[in-house]
Amino acid sequence: MQKDLIQYLGKFIKERRFDLLNKTVKNRTKYITVVLEDIFQPQNASAVLRSCDCFGIQDVHIIENKNEYRINPDVVRGASKWLNLYRYNEKKENTISTIKKLKEQGYRIIATTPHGNDVCLNEFDINKGKFALMFGSEMPGLTRTAMENADEFLKIDMFGFTESFNISVSAAICLHHLSWRLRNSKLNYKLSETEQNELMLYWLRKTIKRPELIISKFMNKVE
Repeated sequence: MQKDLIQYLGKFIKERRFDLLNKTVKNRTKYITVVLEDIFQPQNASAVLRSCDCFGIQDVHIIENKNEYRINPDVVRGASKWLNLYRYNEKKENTISTIKKLKEQGYRIIATTPHGNDVCLNEFDINKGKFALMFGSEMPGLTRTAMENADEFLKIDMFGFTESFNISVSAAICLHHLSWRLRNSKLNYKLSETEQNELMLYWLRKTIKRPELIISKFMNKVE
């Protein structure tokens, strides 16, 4: 049913666009996910989403404790349209509940910050299971709560006087390096067939005008 519906909806967009969606969905992954804790700079927030889309990372988890996550449309350039964004803002402190949920889904929580037990990016073990990269806000970084509940710590080697990269730069470096290693490994990192179909339908709904009307017509034909 899903495949038939995808093919049916594909007739309502240009063939080149449909082929691009099919090609892109096959390169999406949830093996790596990104967690953004209390990011308040719209430019950084948007740049991270753009990097996630570019490197095929489908899920982004957004923790809003003190700061609302705002997007700059000039920076994000529509990237957020193609991602699954999960916001956590129901409580005063949402970091613990977010980490708990991700751990229940089998993710290792990786704090991206210098730490006594950290590992360099080049030495990070991608084979131990899927992982969530946590990034904190520009000045304060990750909260103590995030640090205390992280499973591992990751840092980027630097050789200058500056102590850290901008968060959007850090995310881009990590995602480029780790996604490249993932795609050159033998790990089963791609979405399942069911996940790919669900994502294709999500994207097609975002692309087609009045999609529910078209889907309703399809369902009537099937019945």
